[in-house]
Amino acid sequence: MGKALDGVRILDFTHVQSGPTCTQLLAWFGADVIKVERPGVGDITRGQLRDVPNADSLYFTMLNHNKRSITIDSKHPEGKKLLEELIVSCDVMVENFAPGALDRMGFTWERVQELNPRMIMASVKGFGPGPYEDCKVYENVAQCAGGSASTTGFDDGPPLVTGAQIGDSGTGLHLALGIVAAIHQRTTTGRGQRVMAAMQDGVLNLCRVKLRDQQRLAHGPLKEFPQYPHGKFGDVVPRAANASGGGQPGSILKCKGWETDPNAYIYFITQAPVWKEICNVIGKPEWITDPEYAKPDARLPHLKEIFATIEAWTMTKTKFEAMAILNEYDIPCGPILSMKELAEEQSLRDTGTVVEVDHPTRGKYLSVGNPIKMSDSPTEVTRSPLLGEHTDEILRDVLKFDEGRISALKASGALTAPARSAAE
Repeated sequence: MGKALDGVRILDFTHVQSGPTCTQLLAWFGADVIKVERPGVGDITRGQLRDVPNADSLYFTMLNHNKRSITIDSKHPEGKKLLEELIVSCDVMVENFAPGALDRMGFTWERVQELNPRMIMASVKGFGPGPYEDCKVYENVAQCAGGSASTTGFDDGPPLVTGAQIGDSGTGLHLALGIVAAIHQRTTTGRGQRVMAAMQDGVLNLCRVKLRDQQRLAHGPLKEFPQYPHGKFGDVVPRAANASGGGQPGSILKCKGWETDPNAYIYFITQAPVWKEICNVIGKPEWITDPEYAKPDARLPHLKEIFATIEAWTMTKTKFEAMAILNEYDIPCGPILSMKELAEEQSLRDTGTVVEVDHPTRGKYLSVGNPIKMSDSPTEVTRSPLLGEHTDEILRDVLKFDEGRISALKASGALTAPARSAAE
């Protein structure tokens, strides 16, 4: 069966997380992703957080499935020529270098257009045009600059970053959508274009409900926040602890075993349509008709007491027992699942959301699979490439070089790391 992006060739200049997330997703959809790496070193994450000696780290392997690797010294004259020929042969070029790095390599947008007018040049940047556009940005910087950290945490504590990589991986997902849209537009215009996703913009897009709340503040307190009615609201959106962002009050509650298990908790939403069922389950049938509790607005001043009462019930059940009971009555809830529990969840293996991959130097490891399922474009997750593993193959099959040219290129030193002097 064919894949959605069969026939699309990606020149992958990305490294670390934001760019590789994007190109891995495109590879899962069937694109031929050619990862260009520095000879002898490669993507810096190959050696970061390494847990198996002399093997690529999980940081690298989990972001670079289904790709081919070629090593090229971009500073070598023959290496630069080789990159130009790859630009001519590819459809999309993706990069997440620091601001200005690609221009310094000689690959400005104007030069890329000269080489290949159909080329789509896609970039992850930290900030868009403005006062910070030349600043380097990493995951947690993006979370802070995009509004996530200021709205995460408890009201009496500091801002918090989230464990979800919404700055890096989140921006990579945004960029992938932009690339697919540009490929589609090229079918009618015949032209390539620049695609840019700024990490600040991507995080803010994921925080849109907080921008909503910032504007609501002008018209009175945010009644669904735990600060209401006893706390004070200033002129910025406060941190809302574990309150739901959608208007239906929610909270994380302890379950049986919480004293020893840091994840023995459940998220519980007191959704208005099932209030009667909630009251019956927790043994408070009188709340169904009590005017202090019967209507959603009446309940808001009592949320602390309501969740304390619900928690007294959840603490008598494991999170899975509570889930089973609550789901009988369509009461919205969710277990706090640890990474260990997710890794062992068979249903996620069955759907390909979690996959086991075999690697020649590190053995078997678990990775995330494609989170997007398509009926006509199934995803097969193949292992990440070894450094430079496909160099000969790409020169022969993509650029159509003969053995003589390949040998000459190797002899020139354009494919290998420069020799270090004794002084170094």
